[in-house]
Amino acid sequence: MSTAVGKSGIEHLYPMPDSILLILKIACYDCHSNHTHYPWYSDIQPISRILNKHIVEGKSELNFDEFGTYSGRRQRSKMKAIVNQVEEDEMPLKSYKLLHKKAELNKHEKAQIINWAYSHLERNN
Repeated sequence: MSTAVGKSGIEHLYPMPDSILLILKIACYDCHSNHTHYPWYSDIQPISRILNKHIVEGKSELNFDEFGTYSGRRQRSKMKAIVNQVEEDEMPLKSYKLLHKKAELNKHEKAQIINWAYSHLERNN
């Protein structure tokens, strides 16, 4: 599961345990990083178009690999959004979880992500 990430990756700016990085890679990185793993059905139309639209939109909203290029204000905003969307079960998308069962976050994984993000928000206020 290792991927080469530049110094602008979120894990270089906001240290995290390997367990959280693994959760993010499994549940988030396909749509929110520069390391998308395309499934076998990604070449089938119209699925290809829909999938690509989700990925492009996801990366434009949040790209973990480019987190360091965001302003400090945008980084804080994105960390708050991570907390809110994980708490509200808005991310990962239901449509993504249907085909990627490992992306379904359990209560413990949600708590880990939320606590990690809150800890960095508190430090940067």
